[in-house]
Amino acid sequence: MKINEYIEHTKLNPDLRETDVDRLIEEAITYSFAGVCLPPFWVKRAGRELEDTDVKLITVVGFPLGYQMTEAKLKECEMAIENGADEIDIVMNISAFKSGLPWVKIELAKCSALLHQSNVVMKVIIETSLLTNEEIVTVAKMCVDSGADFVKTSTGFSSAGAKTEHIRLIKSVIPSQVQIKASGGIKTYDQAMSMIEAGAARIGTSSGINIIKSLAG
Repeated sequence: MKINEYIEHTKLNPDLRETDVDRLIEEAITYSFAGVCLPPFWVKRAGRELEDTDVKLITVVGFPLGYQMTEAKLKECEMAIENGADEIDIVMNISAFKSGLPWVKIELAKCSALLHQSNVVMKVIIETSLLTNEEIVTVAKMCVDSGADFVKTSTGFSSAGAKTEHIRLIKSVIPSQVQIKASGGIKTYDQAMSMIEAGAARIGTSSGINIIKSLAG
């Protein structure tokens, strides 16, 4: 197994600079990572640099809190597609879900329809640290029903990130064609491997190079 093929080389910090973006892209190409995950502002630039590579270009929508209006999320999706994104990680409306509103699933289905028209992969960030196990099951099934390609654990901006027990729980209730992205707090090879063994198909991390280099040490 080549762990680099699981890693989405990620930089989403608010003080990200142009030089950081260029370095992230160069590193992703050098280490043959699965993709790079960047803020929407940098997608067009990254797209030009990644055009002739196998590295997927990933960005975020509704990030990091998820409580934007649906129209705003759809517009973000449209712009990300126009700028060349291959995959989009959308933060679900946790506030609406906690309020018991049915709009959450409708919103995700609208985003799914828009993205899949352009063959763009949709990942839904459910923020597991804010959910009970019962809610995680409910949300994972809702993601499937709305057309998500991936269920993603975390933004990395909440109280906790990915946990193996949550990966296993999600894996147990979704069909095989829907995959899992573990993200948030994954900094070591052992952590990444534990997520993969639990069922994650992608690892979102800013520590991808350290993970790879630890294998040589």
